[in-house]
Amino acid sequence: MSKDLHSTMDPTKMGIGRSIAVLTSGGDAQGMNAAVRATVRVGLYTGAKVYFVHEVRTNALKHVRQTLRCVLSMKDNHLSAMQGYQGLVDGGDHIRPATWESVSMMLQLGGTVIGSARCKDFRSREGRTKAACNLVKLGITNLCVIGGDGSLTGANEFRTEWSGLLADLVRAGKITPEEAKKSSHLNIVGMVGSIDNDFCGTDMTIGTDSALHRIIEVVDAITTTAQSHQRTFILEVMGRHCGYLALVSALACGADWVFIPEMPPDDGWENHLCRRLTDQRGRGSRLNVIIVAEGAISSDGKPITSDQIKKLVTDRLGFDTRTTILGHVQRGGTPSAFDRILGSRMGVEAVMALLEATPDTPACVVSLSGNQAVRLPLMECVQVTKDVTAAMASGRFDEAIKLRGKSFENNWNTYKLLAHINPPDVKSNINVAIMNIGAPCAGMNAAVRAAVKMGIIQGHSMFAVHDGFDGLAHGQIEPINWTTVSGWTGKGGSMLGTKRTLPGKLLEEISENIAKFNLHALIIIGGFEAYVGGLEMVQAREKYEEMCIPMVVIPATVSNNVPGSDFSIGADTALNTITSTCDRIKQSAAGTKRRVFIVETMGGYCGYLATMAGLAAGADAAYIYEEKFNIRDLETNVEHLVEKMKTTVKRGLILRNENCNANYTTDFIFNLYSEEGRGVFDCRKNILGHMQQGGTPTPFDRNFATKMGAKSILWLTEKLKECYRHGRIFANTPDSACVLGMRKRALTFQPLDDLKVDTDFEHRIPKTQWWLKIRPIMKILAKYDIKLDTSEHADIEHVLNKRGNHLK
Repeated sequence: MSKDLHSTMDPTKMGIGRSIAVLTSGGDAQGMNAAVRATVRVGLYTGAKVYFVHEVRTNALKHVRQTLRCVLSMKDNHLSAMQGYQGLVDGGDHIRPATWESVSMMLQLGGTVIGSARCKDFRSREGRTKAACNLVKLGITNLCVIGGDGSLTGANEFRTEWSGLLADLVRAGKITPEEAKKSSHLNIVGMVGSIDNDFCGTDMTIGTDSALHRIIEVVDAITTTAQSHQRTFILEVMGRHCGYLALVSALACGADWVFIPEMPPDDGWENHLCRRLTDQRGRGSRLNVIIVAEGAISSDGKPITSDQIKKLVTDRLGFDTRTTILGHVQRGGTPSAFDRILGSRMGVEAVMALLEATPDTPACVVSLSGNQAVRLPLMECVQVTKDVTAAMASGRFDEAIKLRGKSFENNWNTYKLLAHINPPDVKSNINVAIMNIGAPCAGMNAAVRAAVKMGIIQGHSMFAVHDGFDGLAHGQIEPINWTTVSGWTGKGGSMLGTKRTLPGKLLEEISENIAKFNLHALIIIGGFEAYVGGLEMVQAREKYEEMCIPMVVIPATVSNNVPGSDFSIGADTALNTITSTCDRIKQSAAGTKRRVFIVETMGGYCGYLATMAGLAAGADAAYIYEEKFNIRDLETNVEHLVEKMKTTVKRGLILRNENCNANYTTDFIFNLYSEEGRGVFDCRKNILGHMQQGGTPTPFDRNFATKMGAKSILWLTEKLKECYRHGRIFANTPDSACVLGMRKRALTFQPLDDLKVDTDFEHRIPKTQWWLKIRPIMKILAKYDIKLDTSEHADIEHVLNKRGNHLK
């Protein structure tokens, strides 16, 4: 991030006199609509003209209009079937101005309502010349392309030859020299929409998380029937050239084996696979899951198919085996909360990148790395993506894994450790205890499972502590093994049991049980209570020597309020629950005009859920404790909704964090809106409650928890070696008790003591919270007249010689 002259510019005037065209091209992906919506609305916010690029096909257009008229209650002139580059070539009525209302009610729809197709005409210079002419006539010199690497490469080629195309047009008399001068250079910004996550340099592409949701939904459904009949299931997922979906799905469901194109199995894999399945059955498992990417190959480059694996398992082992090919179901469905937020944030960054670009700025793609918006040189990303393909073609599979990025490499290494490494014959004589603290949340069990399995792989003896610090004080401690945690990845809640009790009044009993069970290390999985409990344990080291053992806190809470981590296990599941519930609430008013919904969310004093759900669900306002508000602000929000009801959009959504204000309660806000909106709109209120803590964990929470659990054991193993003195473990330094958290782009261990300075203990929140910076985006997308802070913007980061740590 850097500061420059853009900090002095009024963002609402940055686009005056500029025109932006947005198009989707190639395969569709869930979340594209969020990107289109954000691009249009932020473009209009800056004062720019924004155009949809579309191709009218009479029958298709009629069908789309009829469908969306029922779903969205939109007028005909608010939607057209828009088909990528073909509209640029055809021009005329195929490039139309976009309005604020034309992108309303798009967030919850899968695919892209502006359509997507591959255009042969644009591949020829003649076609691109026509496209250039059409853009020049409309004064469009900024192009936002949402698609895959082929679409983005085509856009870059268009930009590279732009000057030559204009010269040809001037010579042909189709444009004037003045028009050519006014449109002398073309700015290109891309957003990658691809469920395969196959575009190198970006952390996550639009649609990937939603595709993982579809896969895991199927896996969870299959798990129940497979366990009933003791079956082996083979699931084939998309990924002709990239195994990301298969790999992350395997981690998220605890699959026995995964086949991906980047890393073919070793010769003799057939025997290895059969041994592994037999071993799992021998441990009492009634279910075997094998995930296969559609592009999976053997070491000699031959395809490995689902049918081939089924025949192997059936013939050699006699197991009842079923095959499921998911196909295009992975592309469909409602986009996840993550994809909506990703698309929205990328759309904002794309507009800023276009308006800040100069003739010397290379074409770029915008994405997120961790929670940071980044701009990456388009052709560098394309080159690395091609390098992966070349590496696989020449058998350099280790290099292909590395070229995919740190995230892919970490996922692969974690999978190998958890799925393919057997426990050592010699034990380490180390006892590690695991406990859950605070309110339960989805993903806790996945973290426990990964920690237990990784601990056993390291040769440690693993112990489960039931009911938190209460259980540790009262001796509710027992060994936990590989078989016990089998199948825990997809289970919600806390299988160990959890309580909010802190250790402060139980230190004597806790120290006695640490000594009694000879515990050498402790993993504490939970929310703010886990952090405070860890601090109390550290402070007790001065009095109780038994507490001088390495400890690690893994944040797990729907509130996402643990200091030291940008994300907590469980928050993504809660966020998706809120978002999907808001979708249903809004849909309930499809036949009712002018209705506003007031929805209360959890989070304690932390406004993360309300803010992010507001961005994902398209809320008009989200009230949180961190951003103070008064009666005048409430009045402004009511007036805003009154004006909104005069447009074609007849619904409003207001989110309120449960502890945002002691006086402006949910009932108060509901009554205020009902009274002030009388005659204009009516109100309904919903308190979501504990449904936000329930449900099965999302793919993100399963994967995040799995990596956190595994990483915590590896850290403890190294820390135990450092703390081994005179034949015993003695850990009393600050860095021997840490929070394992996600900070921007990396998992880091931070001493509990160091985090006290950044903690508001009264309100149980960190003093610094990254997501507060994106609240203005939600307000701008809701059409509030506020200022977007442009003092910091993302610089272009090079990817050819730099690989950073990633989140997913």
